[in-house]
Amino acid sequence: MSPHKSGESAETPTGPPPEGPRPEPIRFFGTTWVAHDGGYALRRVAVAAGSLAAAVGACFLLRFAYQGLETANASSFVGVLVIVTFSVCSAIAFRKTWEGFSKRPGDAAREEALRSLKGIGFIGSLLAYFLRSLAEAPGERLRRTEYETAVSRYERRRTTRTGNPAARKANRPKRAKRK
Repeated sequence: MSPHKSGESAETPTGPPPEGPRPEPIRFFGTTWVAHDGGYALRRVAVAAGSLAAAVGACFLLRFAYQGLETANASSFVGVLVIVTFSVCSAIAFRKTWEGFSKRPGDAAREEALRSLKGIGFIGSLLAYFLRSLAEAPGERLRRTEYETAVSRYERRRTTRTGNPAARKANRPKRAKRK
């Protein structure tokens, strides 16, 4: 078994954990995105189907809420306001979720301020998850780039390190003792 599968501990049954950087897990995928193993394809299908089904269910829920407004004889302005609010919030949530798959958020305070907007526009986030999962695990490209960069930095550090005492002792010929 590979130590990269989700749900497993970092320590292998035969010894200590492997050296170097470890991949960051992705929601619903764990670290199966690294080698596309452990049911990766099935997980992508499940995430795509689940997010689309949740988006459709949410649309029905909003439709019932709108019918409740009509039954309550709310003014047409209120109906239009509800539709515009959910549409704008869904568009913003879609855009911010989609951007989150390709780059890390720069300002944590801004992301916190948009949390409620993204909560109202949850349909947009679900649709972003659906569309991204058709091509890859949501956020896989960003994490793969970061992971490969970290691995290459680690390898460069390990091979070009001049201060590594283990490398010095193995490569240096022994000196004769002075009398």
